[in-house]
Amino acid sequence: MKNYKPFISYFKFTNQQRTGIVGLFVIIIILEVLYFTLDFNITEKSFPEKDQWMSLQSEIDSLKIVKNERKPMQYSFNPNFISDYKGYKLGMSVAEIDRLLAFRKENKYVNSAEEFQNVTKISDSLLRAISPFFKFPDWTRSKPNFKNEKREYAQKTEFKKEKIIVLDINQASQEDLMKIYGIGEALSARILKQKEILGCFVSMEQMNDVWGLSPEVIVELSSHFKVVIPGNLKRIAINDASLKELSQFPYFKYVLAKQIVTYRSMNGNFNNIEDLIKIKGFPVEKAKIISLYLEF
Repeated sequence: MKNYKPFISYFKFTNQQRTGIVGLFVIIIILEVLYFTLDFNITEKSFPEKDQWMSLQSEIDSLKIVKNERKPMQYSFNPNFISDYKGYKLGMSVAEIDRLLAFRKENKYVNSAEEFQNVTKISDSLLRAISPFFKFPDWTRSKPNFKNEKREYAQKTEFKKEKIIVLDINQASQEDLMKIYGIGEALSARILKQKEILGCFVSMEQMNDVWGLSPEVIVELSSHFKVVIPGNLKRIAINDASLKELSQFPYFKYVLAKQIVTYRSMNGNFNNIEDLIKIKGFPVEKAKIISLYLEF
């Protein structure tokens, strides 16, 4: 019994301790009963505004899916004015595009899908795919006496051309430009702004750099205007101009201007435009136009 006395001492409680222990057991039993009898799941409240918003969001998501799946719309166009990029998007090869451009340089026009195929040599399958979007002038659609009508149309065109007074594009006012079909107030102002930036135009090819001018409008412009380079044009002395002066030239960016100055200091003066073309990043396709603004 002596061995158990130390343990028995742990189980001797006073009256207050016994009351506390009994109270603890009662609390535990009450909590157990409450745990098994009460439902502690939180009822999710319904918010009509949230439900309405979720429904609207689902509708928006479905519309986005439909929009993404929708194929881009195709618009009618005159195949005589297909550009390199347009031809590439249509699926034409480089050789087929070049044939059309060479045909157009002769001032000739295709007037039917069959004639378009004869000129470009595109396949029958590609012709069937793109020909529904071809849009030719109205006079080409009338089949009877087509040759006579075409001859009369050509005669009328020649007669009109004789009456056209070709103006200098550098002297043209906004009113003069707005007389061209397809040019309004915005486009005419844009052309004049481009002329102001450059100082003057040196080639009608620069009309291609004016944003918003379609190939058809550029052709019409070229038939009514020409370029007369003014004698007082201040050209850039390419061998003496500073980095600041070169970087302000619209056809040169700061990086290219810096390369020109570096090349000039290491290799000496430029003798002609061919020397400038050697510089990396030089816009070779505009070399002829750029050379008209420079003085060597």
